[in-house]
Amino acid sequence: MIHETGTVISVNGNEAWVQTIRESACRSCKARHGCGQKALAGLTSGQSRQIRVVNSLNARPGEQVTVAIEESALLRASLLVYALPLLLMVTATTLAGALMPGRDGMAIVSALAGLGAGLWLAGRLSRRDAGRWQPVMGRLIPMQAELSD
Repeated sequence: MIHETGTVISVNGNEAWVQTIRESACRSCKARHGCGQKALAGLTSGQSRQIRVVNSLNARPGEQVTVAIEESALLRASLLVYALPLLLMVTATTLAGALMPGRDGMAIVSALAGLGAGLWLAGRLSRRDAGRWQPVMGRLIPMQAELSD
């Protein structure tokens, strides 16, 4: 499972909104100066995200919790959102090229239609399987006591 720490910002019934801050692992990596991933991570590092999760721990606003999602669920969702539309776009373009050779305009229209169909289908399938991809609340993180002088 992939875990991330966040702060509960609001509770509505049995659901909670958790705010997480994306951190990059590049600071602790020894290859950070020669890696292109560092530049990409720098674009998203420090950005906050809000995630809706089932409040299975009865957490209250201000409490810190861990939020987790299965790696396989993340992979399946990524394939559905990215690969399916591209696959349908390429398939539609290939079919248009085979059925109507030399008609570039039709290939472009077919590519857009395939991409649109892939996005529509990905949306339908993701709504159907949304429960499998829902992050879960892992555990409450105890608050650190303030040190007094």
